[in-house]
Amino acid sequence: MKAHNREELLAETFVSLADTLIADYDIVELLHTLVERTVRILGASDAGILLPDSNGTLDVVASTSERSHLIGLLQLGADEGPCLDAYINGQIVSVDDIAATYARWPTFATDAGAAGYQAMYAIPMRLRAETIGSLNLFSDRSGPMDPQDTAAARALADIATIGILQERALRESDLAREQLQRALDSRILIEQAKGVLAQTMHVDMHDAFTMLRDRARHSGRRLSVVAQEIIDASASRP
Repeated sequence: MKAHNREELLAETFVSLADTLIADYDIVELLHTLVERTVRILGASDAGILLPDSNGTLDVVASTSERSHLIGLLQLGADEGPCLDAYINGQIVSVDDIAATYARWPTFATDAGAAGYQAMYAIPMRLRAETIGSLNLFSDRSGPMDPQDTAAARALADIATIGILQERALRESDLAREQLQRALDSRILIEQAKGVLAQTMHVDMHDAFTMLRDRARHSGRRLSVVAQEIIDASASRP
């Protein structure tokens, strides 16, 4: 790809992904789009992204082909390879000649060579001190990556990192809002139940809350659940 065409495609990709991040978006679709664009921009044979699940176990979440998906999985299964090193150490791992890495990563070198790959570059997806995955480029030709391509790959990995962290932040903020709303809803029920107890048991609101809390503790249930029962029982009385 000519330099000016690559720069245009890179700029177009950044704009496209930035637009995607503004609105509601599917993180998996975002990552698949990113690996496809990465291959086009950098002239790689394939690309893939590894991310850890909630238990910290790495998995392939996006890839441009079955063979790149497979090589990613094989590295994870063998617990060796550039992908893992980039993720663990937070540094770019450049493999200019896969065949020459047999002593270091025998399983990776054998399997990647059998798949037709001759070079690979693993770029950590990193923000400050946190590494959240790796963007991995595969080539059917041996040789080092062009420094400009390395810079572009870093930028694309940064975009992926921002997308993932933003999705996580949105998820956590949604959860926080839901928890806050549940707390507010529960408080309304509790106040209503306190009023019912205060009236029926002829006690003040403080003692009514103590009674409500004692019932919840003794039954091992939430305050809001017990409060709802008190309200329902009161409404059912003639």
